[in-house]
Amino acid sequence: MTSSEFSSLGIDTPSASREKKKLRVLVGRVDALAMIVCALIGFDTFGKLTSEGAQAITWLVFMGVVFFIPYGLLCAELGTAFPLEGGPYVWVKLAFGRFVAAMTALLYWISNPLWLGGTLTITAIAAFDSFFSPLGPLGRYVFALLFIWTAVAATVFTFSVGKYVVLAGAWARVVLIGFFTFTLLVYAARHGVHGVVVRDFSPSLNIFTATTPILFFALVGFELPSEAGEEMVDARRDVPVIVARGALGTMLMYGVPILAVLLILPTAQLTSLGGFLNAVKLIFTVYGGHATAAGSTLTGAGLLLGDFVAVGFIITLLSSGVSWIMGGNRGWAVAALDGAAPRSFGVISATYGTPVVVDLVAGVVATITMFLAYWLASGNAAKYFSVVLGLAISTSAMAYLAIFPALTKLRYSHADVARPFRIRGGRPVAWLVSMVTTLWALVATIGLLWPGVGSSPADASLPTGWAGQRWRFELTQALPLAVTLLVGVIWYAMGAATRREVNESEDYTAASRNAA
Repeated sequence: MTSSEFSSLGIDTPSASREKKKLRVLVGRVDALAMIVCALIGFDTFGKLTSEGAQAITWLVFMGVVFFIPYGLLCAELGTAFPLEGGPYVWVKLAFGRFVAAMTALLYWISNPLWLGGTLTITAIAAFDSFFSPLGPLGRYVFALLFIWTAVAATVFTFSVGKYVVLAGAWARVVLIGFFTFTLLVYAARHGVHGVVVRDFSPSLNIFTATTPILFFALVGFELPSEAGEEMVDARRDVPVIVARGALGTMLMYGVPILAVLLILPTAQLTSLGGFLNAVKLIFTVYGGHATAAGSTLTGAGLLLGDFVAVGFIITLLSSGVSWIMGGNRGWAVAALDGAAPRSFGVISATYGTPVVVDLVAGVVATITMFLAYWLASGNAAKYFSVVLGLAISTSAMAYLAIFPALTKLRYSHADVARPFRIRGGRPVAWLVSMVTTLWALVATIGLLWPGVGSSPADASLPTGWAGQRWRFELTQALPLAVTLLVGVIWYAMGAATRREVNESEDYTAASRNAA
């Protein structure tokens, strides 16, 4: 699929067309499905969800019905109707104009290096500390830098190389969750279960406000392969299939381990950072080791298998970062080619066929995030985790505030574009899908920017380590967001020369169409 089929839309400048010729069509159905699996199933959010108790399952099922299904349908329609590089940017631009699309692409892009340098890195460090020897202050910085720049290197190289990180991460999830579940059954047969009871699943408003933003973040990612729409072998055929398969796999691979952790772990061990890791160490004592009130110690085969799981766990985290950065960087490069940012961000490597400048900038942002978050939290891992997780989710959720309504707008403004997959029910159902998904994006945004909104007392919903520090926490969210938007406006101004080229191209396209 190439943008030449959509030339009447006026979406490419001559320079953009030249850059896109460097792209390589390498993304098959299996590769795209692996991207979705790695994007949606993030082990870093398991602990945060399980820390909310049994209601995490209640609200997971609820969100699966009222958000996940309509969201998947939306991405299937837009991904097949407009299978272009930088998909979400193109959807929003065609629906609401270049400036809205520019801010959307910026928020979507920036959330990924924030997440990579933040929660993914700190969770990987926690896994290493828990199963191997604890890293000292210097060791943590070295590990973090290696983790971040390994992910960046995988995005710089051609997809034929980087995809193996994604495929390894997808398979690691399947193997780890399968082995974890099997071991859980062995553990339960020997020791029984000691976690939640039925009444713990009863829903409450307080847990809803704390869990919904995390679930929103955990359940988005269907549009990611569409960011590489012109690198897919057959986007119009593959997107609906991978969305359907990804949806089923996601619900199973989230639901099973979360329920398992809740069933076997005492409530005191359900921490946002280490819940899943604590569960692994506890149940792996069936292979060797013992459990105490303070935690679990593995020995013999238990230690060996625990180390194997820890390595696999770190690989899953790395592949999550690679998948999201691969997609987000492509969207931001397309935005730059369209005049939404400095033209240099849109450079595609002739050697690798990737947006190498944006890839490197993302690595720098992730590195700065890691150092800054450690400084803000004074080395406190739990506070570091919550700060960057909140910021990554809020920026991501705000991007979807424009992506989701694009479905309905494009049903009117571009009704003549062929839709190989179309949500049934006509415009009323399209309106419903857009409104429902946008509502959840808004709920997630508000819930992250002001944790505990709607619950009482609201401050009880502040992340771990921030009790009694409401305004300090809010500053850690508001200031970086304000700086990001300001930088986005500056970058947009710097793209003026490219926009003039775009406008001339659009004028020429319109004149040619009228003459014909």
